[in-house]
Amino acid sequence: MGGADGAVRRLSGQFISLEGGEGVGKSTQTARLAAALEARGVHVVVTREPGGSEGAEAIRGLLMQGEVSRWSPHAEALLFAAARADHVEKRIRPALEAGQWVLCDRYIDSTRAYQGGQGIDDAAILALHAFGSKGLLPDRTLLLTLPAGTGEERALERDQGIADRFGARGSEFHAQVAAAFDRIADAEGDRIRRVDASGSPDAVTGRLMDALSDLLP
Repeated sequence: MGGADGAVRRLSGQFISLEGGEGVGKSTQTARLAAALEARGVHVVVTREPGGSEGAEAIRGLLMQGEVSRWSPHAEALLFAAARADHVEKRIRPALEAGQWVLCDRYIDSTRAYQGGQGIDDAAILALHAFGSKGLLPDRTLLLTLPAGTGEERALERDQGIADRFGARGSEFHAQVAAAFDRIADAEGDRIRRVDASGSPDAVTGRLMDALSDLLP
């Protein structure tokens, strides 16, 4: 886990993030993966972004609700960075320092994909992260993947026509997000594992556990 100065500070827990576009099943699989890890005797803290702490949840309301045009990509990036800074300080770091595993439904790579896919420079997003969250990265990021359009169809069914500011955006936007996730995964293969999110929930959870096998006690 890197700090803002490039030094590596090893915390005693494991930090796992789940990433992917709309409708790939991150929230469902975060809960299922937590149960599977608990069955292995691992103490797990489940959290999400934006949110996860009192301050971050307040910012979540600003980010997720309202018209699509409510915030510019630059403003979104700043709000996400502020929410993450509070989340890391108040919840993630204390859990890791206590030796717990943290499972987070979205983290910095979502900002890189969603806001980066709208033209925000990746280096600028990472600079904000270095300042606000001292550059904390997951030990392992699990990128759930589905064929183009499949996740959007799932999300439409899930949301019953009432999507948040990000889910409500068009197919071109979601294609840009998927492409951005692919670029990040290609560049950071030591940290990120792609996981096929198709098939039964049990099958997907099994693949996630396989992708963590080298970290398991």
